[in-house]
Amino acid sequence: MSRRVKNRDGQPRIAVDSEVVRQIRQHARSCAKTEVCGVLIGDDEEERVSIHACIAGLNAAQAGTHVTFTQDTWEHIYKTKDAKYPDSRIVGWYHSHPGFGVFLSDHDTFIHKNFFSSPLQVAWVYDPHSDEEGCFGWAGERLERLSEVRIRDARGGEGAGETGKPEPVGMQDEGDQQEAVAESIGPEERGLWLRIAANVLIYILVLAVGFMACWTFFPRRSIYIFDPQTGYVYEPAPDGKHLELVPGLRVSPEALPAAGQPSFEPGSDTHAAAGGSEKEHGETKPSSTGSASGKEKNGPR
Repeated sequence: MSRRVKNRDGQPRIAVDSEVVRQIRQHARSCAKTEVCGVLIGDDEEERVSIHACIAGLNAAQAGTHVTFTQDTWEHIYKTKDAKYPDSRIVGWYHSHPGFGVFLSDHDTFIHKNFFSSPLQVAWVYDPHSDEEGCFGWAGERLERLSEVRIRDARGGEGAGETGKPEPVGMQDEGDQQEAVAESIGPEERGLWLRIAANVLIYILVLAVGFMACWTFFPRRSIYIFDPQTGYVYEPAPDGKHLELVPGLRVSPEALPAAGQPSFEPGSDTHAAAGGSEKEHGETKPSSTGSASGKEKNGPR
């Protein structure tokens, strides 16, 4: 015959293994929209009720806001208990309240009074949305939430460094590193850096537009090279390494302006000042005001 163990409030003393709590949470989170259920397996010890295992209630009737143990559910529970826990007993049950909070509804109270009416049987309720949980039990003739529940680690007392497991090696990908860096920078610092980057981009854009405008609308000075022996005029080639002959342009050495006089501009078809020349059919001939030597050199023979 089991021994009733009560605390000062008349509530039963409950000790549950942490692995049982983990399995209940995992089962509840697997169905976040509907309720799930199962039973608690344990023993009556000298000073407390110990819960060391649980069995999920398969094939239970789920209706969203409540769950019911069916005949198939009980068959699965008893079959599993006889196979895995033959020396233990059912000390209570558990079910989930997805988004409802931790309490016992009228339907839950009906199940507990009809299927778990023993003074030491309890009801564990877990809400997977809020991660809240609680345990309900008998305090005399009244079913209430227990104020003291001890959760113990079955592997407690294991020596450090005696598991034989190597240190896990984890690699943080680039995305996680960027998120960590972004989280370390406050909103004020991020705003300051954004303003600086925007100003730099604006300055670069203004300089680029100004350069293109100057290149398009303002004239560019061309460089011409004159050969005094032949009178031909050359200009740099596009590659910048050779000279190209300017077609249709030839200047006589006598047509060059004297020192201190205006210089000759290539392509001009007017008379050059102070001993200029006339451009005719690609050749430059001296004008009538030229020197005698020029006449003898360029006159008909």
